[in-house]
Formats: sequence, C-alpha cells, structure tokens
Amino acid sequence: MEISSTITETEPQKFALPVDSEHKATEFRLFSAAAPHMRAFHLSWISFFSCFVSTFAAPPLLPIIRDNLNLTATDIGNAGVASVSGAVFARIAMGTACDLFGPRLASASLILLTAPAVYFTSIASSPISFLLVRFFTGFSLATFVSAQFWMSSMFSGPVVGTANGVAAGWGNLGGGATQLIMPLVFSLIRDIGAVKFTAWRIAFFIPALFQTLSAFAILIFGQDLPDGNYQRLQNSGNKQKDKFSRVFYHGITNYRGWILALTYGYCFGVELTVDNIIAEYFYDRFNLKLHTAGIIAASFGLANLVSRPAGGVLSDMMAKRFGMRGRLWALWAVQTLGGVFCIILGQVGSLTASIVVMIVFSVFVQAACGLTFGVVPFVSRRSLGVISGMTGGGGNVGAVLTQLIFFKGSKYSKETGITLMGIMIVCCTLPIFLIYFPQWGGMFCGPSLEKIATEEDYYLSEWSSKEQGKGLHQASLKFADNSRSERGRRVHSQTLSSNATPSANV
Repeated sequence: MEISSTITETEPQKFALPVDSEHKATEFRLFSAAAPHMRAFHLSWISFFSCFVSTFAAPPLLPIIRDNLNLTATDIGNAGVASVSGAVFARIAMGTACDLFGPRLASASLILLTAPAVYFTSIASSPISFLLVRFFTGFSLATFVSAQFWMSSMFSGPVVGTANGVAAGWGNLGGGATQLIMPLVFSLIRDIGAVKFTAWRIAFFIPALFQTLSAFAILIFGQDLPDGNYQRLQNSGNKQKDKFSRVFYHGITNYRGWILALTYGYCFGVELTVDNIIAEYFYDRFNLKLHTAGIIAASFGLANLVSRPAGGVLSDMMAKRFGMRGRLWALWAVQTLGGVFCIILGQVGSLTASIVVMIVFSVFVQAACGLTFGVVPFVSRRSLGVISGMTGGGGNVGAVLTQLIFFKGSKYSKETGITLMGIMIVCCTLPIFLIYFPQWGGMFCGPSLEKIATEEDYYLSEWSSKEQGKGLHQASLKFADNSRSERGRRVHSQTLSSNATPSANV
C-alpha cells in the first residue's frame, strides 16, 4: 500500500496569503475566504461543526427520549459511551485515509457514510437501536483528524497552532450549539402540532441534512494542498509515492505521539464526556426545565468560540518567545488548571456557583485542546496523519474510559464522578514532562548539545539513505527549514537571516 508525499513544484504559483517554501500560509486571516488556505479552513470547521451537532443532538432531548424508549440510567450511559467509542478507531483510520487520499475526500466520504445514522435516529424504537444509531453517528467525529491534518497542510509553523485551534474550536462549538438547537427545533415542531414523542424524532432531520450539505460543500469547493488535490498532483508527477508501512511505523514508534494521545484523552475526552452528561446533570440536580438546562449546558460547548482558539494562539505566542519548550509548558499549566476547576465543579452545591465554575473549567480544558495541536504538527512530518489520528483517537479513548468508570449506571453520583474526573485530568497531564525534542528541548531540559541535534537531522531520521537518494525526503527537508522558528526568540534573527525563504504574495 502506498501514500503520497509532496515534492517540489516546478511552476511558480501566486497565493492570496504570504507563503513559505512549502506554499503553506504564514499568516492566518480569520475573515478571509481566499482559496486555497482560508477556504479550506472554513470548510473544515463548518463540516466538523455539523458532525458535532449530529453526534450530540440526543443529550439535550434525553429527558424526552428516555421516557419514549423506556431508557434506564445504564442504557443512557451505554449510549453515551457508544457515541464516542466508535470514533476511537475511526480517527486512527482517518489519519491514514488523509495520507492516502487527502483530507478532502477522506472527510467528505466519512460525513456521507455517517449521515444515514442521523436520519435513522428518528425511527429508533428500543434501547439497542438508540445505542446503535449513536454509535454509528459518533464515527463522524473522526472528521476532527481530517480538519487538523488539513490545517497542518495549509498553514506554516508560526501560525499552525492558531489555525488548528480555531478550526477545531469552532467545530467543537457544535457540542454547545446543539444544546440550544435541538430543544428549540423540538419546541417548534411540537408547537406546530406534533406530540412530543413524534416531535423529537422529526427534529433529527435538521442535523442530518446539515451534515449532508457540508460534505457536498467540501467536495465542490475544497482542495487538499496549496498546490492542488492529491490525485491531480500525483497524475502530473508533482507528488511521489511513499510506502505506507514506513509511514505507519514511524508514527506508532514515536513516543511523543502516545503521550499526546494520553493527555488529549483528558482534555478533549473530558469535553466529550461533559457534552454527554451536563444537560442531564443540571436538569436532575437543580430541578430545572429542559430548555433552561439546555441553555446552561450550551455555555460549556459555546466557550469553544474563544477558548480552544485561544489555546492555539497561546501556543504560537509561547513558541515565538520560548520555542517548543514554551508550547509544552503552556499545555501542562493550562490542562492542569482545567483539572483543578473540574474538581471544584463537583464540589460546589449551588446553581450559580456551578455555572460560573463550569464556564471557567470549560475555558481551560478547551484551551488545552488547542495547545495540544500546537505541538502535534511538529512531532513527525512523514507520519503527520498517523500522529494526528493517534492523538485524536486518544481523545475518544479518554471519553470512553471516563464515562465507563464514572458515569455508567449509578455507582457514582454525577457530582462525585465530575470530581474524580478532575483528579484524573491532573494526573494524566504529568507525562508531558517526558516529551523531549533533541533540537528544541523539553520542559526541564534544553536542546541537545551534540552537533547532530538539528531540525534536519530530526525529520530526515524518518528516511533511509536509499529513500533520500530517491528524493522522497524533500518535503521533510523543507519542513525542517521552516520549523526553525520552534527554537524561540534566541535564534529568531539568525533563522531569518540565514534560513528563511522569502514569502510569495500577490
């Protein structure tokens, strides 16, 4: 099995944004829709948003659905676990699919394959059928990996954290928006004349249609790379083929990817868990109306509007001054604080205090997600899709384990489960201390003093001398040159003067 690897384009191109030697944008202009960079950004977050809305359309309507389908607490817990467990393997597979076929086809195909499950939710008639539709709908969350892969392929190192953070953060908004959308749609349908047990079923056609349209938008308007789509570049000879077995090997043998998968399990995984439980938690504990509980729960997901993008921006800011070591320190500090506020959330007993603490908790835990994907693009150039898939899959593993341990059945009250979840966040963030890049250093150690500790040596170590002789390493060589900014301000002027490639612009 073979995949594609970018090599040098022979024909000069012009772009609406300034670019580096790989034609990745060196600026991030949020309110631009310029092709191909910013257009890819908007398509990625909108499609991911639609998948989030679909996956978490059920929780805000659970008080109605559980009465209609006679769901027990165990049934609800199992369905919640099912909604995020399928995406564990789907995300790993999505990373591979992005390497094989490009993020455009990979994401659009998955969205179209999972849309029927959203439609079928309207005919669920038993706990088993409800669990199955939530399970298959949850596969769509793997579009997160394609979104991050797409952004890492379109934006250069100094802004890739920001691009990844905003794309994922705005996509994750779907988890909060659906807490508002679904009760509203349900109420409108019921007011028109449908009985409540019919209204919730009709409501699921809205997220299903939205998801379907987003897939067609990607296929029509999307582009895999700055220079074009995978297939066209391959056919024109501007991309060479690389053995998938080697790409997969270099991904799974890089310990940094496994550590980031673990830590991501307790920022994004926690976010998924909270999306599943928070509306029901406020509804039951504080005896609120369904719509009121939905509004409060929505504030958790809606914080992604600024919190996850802020994490990406913070990662880039820390890198500009302190390099990769700054990215790692910021990730550890923010995620640990998220764990502390999660513990507090489980301890407070008043409605007002719970809302305030929940919002603060959401800001930190979601910012940690953005900070994580400020580091991921630099772990491996050759195996970017595999590393992205591992990390994204780790988020779902964390969600599955957390829900199985703390929120399945009635072993723990929800407030106790939230407190214990916070303790796990703090503990599972500690392995960040172990991440070390020879060319940049780690949290407690600076870069290696050996002469071979350079960006080129790190990224070219993924290629054998025979592969380098064939020119397969050229993309990694360019990436190594562009990633010198991760050294921090101490070498910034040296990097610009001796290594940087002038930007191309129109």
